[in-house]
Amino acid sequence: MKKKYSKQTKLIQSDFNRSNFNETSEALFLTSGFIYRSAEEAEQCFLEKKKKFMYSRFSNPTIETFEKKMAELEGAESCLATSTGMSAVFSIFMSQLKSGDRLVSSKALFGSCHYIITKILPNFGINVVMVDGHDNDKWKEALKVKTKLVFFETPSNPCLDLVDIKSVSNMAHKVGAKVIVDNVFATPINQKPLELGADIIMYSATKHIDGQGRVLGGAILGKKKLCEEIIKPFIRNTGPSISPFNAWLLSKSLDTLELRINQQNINTKKVVNFLEAQNSIESLIYPWSKNFSQIRLAKKQMNNGGSIISFRLKKKNNLSEKKTAFDFINKLKIIKISNNLGDCKSLVTHPYTTTHQKLEKNEKRSLRITQNLIRLSIGLESSEDLIDDIKQAL
Repeated sequence: MKKKYSKQTKLIQSDFNRSNFNETSEALFLTSGFIYRSAEEAEQCFLEKKKKFMYSRFSNPTIETFEKKMAELEGAESCLATSTGMSAVFSIFMSQLKSGDRLVSSKALFGSCHYIITKILPNFGINVVMVDGHDNDKWKEALKVKTKLVFFETPSNPCLDLVDIKSVSNMAHKVGAKVIVDNVFATPINQKPLELGADIIMYSATKHIDGQGRVLGGAILGKKKLCEEIIKPFIRNTGPSISPFNAWLLSKSLDTLELRINQQNINTKKVVNFLEAQNSIESLIYPWSKNFSQIRLAKKQMNNGGSIISFRLKKKNNLSEKKTAFDFINKLKIIKISNNLGDCKSLVTHPYTTTHQKLEKNEKRSLRITQNLIRLSIGLESSEDLIDDIKQAL
């Protein structure tokens, strides 16, 4: 009987697209196009009667290796790599939506996702409905009529609101909707949306998947028929393709993803425990924190709490909420200021003035994005050093 290996072992020991040179590391194919043996072969390829690499905007051995490894990790039938996470989101929407279609989305979204849904999609005649994602009754009300797509982040950026993936997927499927989950904050290690009923998962591979602040990339995962017949033609013909070099780096990063995420989970819990004991913290938000309002759901659908923490600082007597936050951020020495996240380096940002700066004040207020809110992305440094750094900044 053939031994069944774990996904981590299969991920590292995969030999997708190994060339005739039998290299140890995945090969990097930096080529725009490929040669045909004859005009007849070229014709057969363009008729899609013969499978062959044709043009790197369509497919490329290095990109295909990354896609196969991501699909293996996620437990998906298919993966499509894109140039960025945002191009992944836009490709998912525009390959499936047309004028008159209906999209239901949670309100708690990354700034650029919010912009696409509220500013761009309505220009194409697409009906958009926004709901409080953490409230199942709001989803139930919104999903009483036919809907084409449902989209949400869980945990959300930056206040880590959770959506009940299984419940919302069940509601969505009853009205014919496909469910898209932005799984960036949770990562493939800490959460498996496909197992809970989601149809499509998308990632900004720029975050934890690269994990070292080097390249941009995105990934779309789901059923083969959906990815290959609906989304892939859109990507092929509009060109949000990932470069082979970026795909190669991301593919190599997958070898250490589980190790990195597991250690980041450990480091983050230690920082959370420290912050919970500080009088200068007004409130702390972390899915696996004992005080998190949705902790039962977090424990149910997440394998761990992740590497992102958000918290609000108590206003200092002589400073505004914004100045209190800026004072803390500017005093940090190890933790660097950046709007990126999921890096092996710990990073901090002020969502009100950066990632969600373009939202209207009332939108920020409804999403609890206040001027004293800080978002921390915990990396791989010594947790003791990180805690000392936060302590001196407080």
